[in-house]
Amino acid sequence: MRRTVSMRRAAVVFTAIGALALAGCSGEDEPSTDPGKKDDRPSSVALPKLDGEKISVAAVWTGPEQANFTKVLDEFEKRTGATVTFVPAQDPIVNFLGTKIAGGQPPDVAMIPQVGAIQQAVAKKWAKPVGNEARAQLGQNYAQVWQDLGAVDGTQYGVYFKAANKSLVWYNTKAFENAGASEPKTWKDFLATAETVSASGVTPVSVGGADGWTLTDWFENIYLSQAGPEKYDQLAKHEIKWTDPSVKDALTTLAELFGKPELISGGADGALQTEFPVSVTQTFTGGDQPKGAMVFEGDFVSINIAQTEAKIGTDAKVFPFPAVGADSPVVTGGDAAVALKDGKGAQALLTWLASTDAAKIWAEAGGFISPNKSLDTAAYPNDVQRKIAEALIAAGDDVRFDMSDQAPQSFGGTPGKGEWKILQDFLKNPKDVAGTQAALESAAAKAYTS
Repeated sequence: MRRTVSMRRAAVVFTAIGALALAGCSGEDEPSTDPGKKDDRPSSVALPKLDGEKISVAAVWTGPEQANFTKVLDEFEKRTGATVTFVPAQDPIVNFLGTKIAGGQPPDVAMIPQVGAIQQAVAKKWAKPVGNEARAQLGQNYAQVWQDLGAVDGTQYGVYFKAANKSLVWYNTKAFENAGASEPKTWKDFLATAETVSASGVTPVSVGGADGWTLTDWFENIYLSQAGPEKYDQLAKHEIKWTDPSVKDALTTLAELFGKPELISGGADGALQTEFPVSVTQTFTGGDQPKGAMVFEGDFVSINIAQTEAKIGTDAKVFPFPAVGADSPVVTGGDAAVALKDGKGAQALLTWLASTDAAKIWAEAGGFISPNKSLDTAAYPNDVQRKIAEALIAAGDDVRFDMSDQAPQSFGGTPGKGEWKILQDFLKNPKDVAGTQAALESAAAKAYTS
């Protein structure tokens, strides 16, 4: 049986993230401490000696994310004597893991980015329960919601190591200044701001439509703000159909942007050929004439901004996703470590990833938000990331997890299929709201009953 956590939204998050623009003005660009420097403070976690043991970890991370995660694994090796190998995985990760398991070579641990995928791994009897030591770290360092997201039917299987605040819009400050634009607070204001930027000669919005998951995030933020948290939970569990009027309303709202190709970099066709990393870098290159003035996505956008010459807090700033209903939405995501093999090594790695010491390493490197409430936010490299992290932690149990990540992976997490493909088709033809609803419901009905 599928388990979906029901959570309430917290006003404290809206307040905290609302201060991001001010925070960005004083942010530093260098980490507060050197990630490679030895930390003389007492360790926050006890780990066993694993001399000679080999451990493999599969994850879909590439580029800077993989490099920063490797720093976390390197410290684990130093402390335990184990050798850890990073195994590059592909989406959908359940299919990738299935191939590895069928071939008799499953990784010891997998970093799984969807709640639904964790549940599938449990249903297939791949996942191993989290041990006592890791559970103790979770109890000490994590709000209950993050523990619940990694549990199935009351048993803990996942350790959420990396979180994401997926309700942010990043913008090129020079493009905004030249256009005389200001940060919008509502969806109506957002569309007006886009028109203002467009009139200045810069295309306002960059959309990474080649990656269908970005489009699910657009929908989810609008739906949560417009329909409200109760409807959000019902749709996430497929207790209401995608043909529900609330879905029609959200798609109609999204079409107010998608239906104006002149507001999107490259139009619909261009957006559908633009991968997420490019959607970010093209927003922060070209000086005051970028290919797009704004890009919507989570805190992890900072990783891609770092690949440009733009500086967060000066050249690149951020505001909360605009409110469609009464409040701005707060949608989160995350990656959980799940053991696929019994053994001391896999459990020790889960314990390490649940610790404050492990979270601190990637936090200092940047492009990372931890759900670990014990982590001192001074570890984050600039005030923008610090405020995003503080907002997430302040929300406690009052957050909503990414809806598509709660769905069966065949519907909410597979390139070229299900929700990803249907919303790509919607970007191409935003007038077909009814057809999009029917396609979403047909795909969801099959996925939730299989």
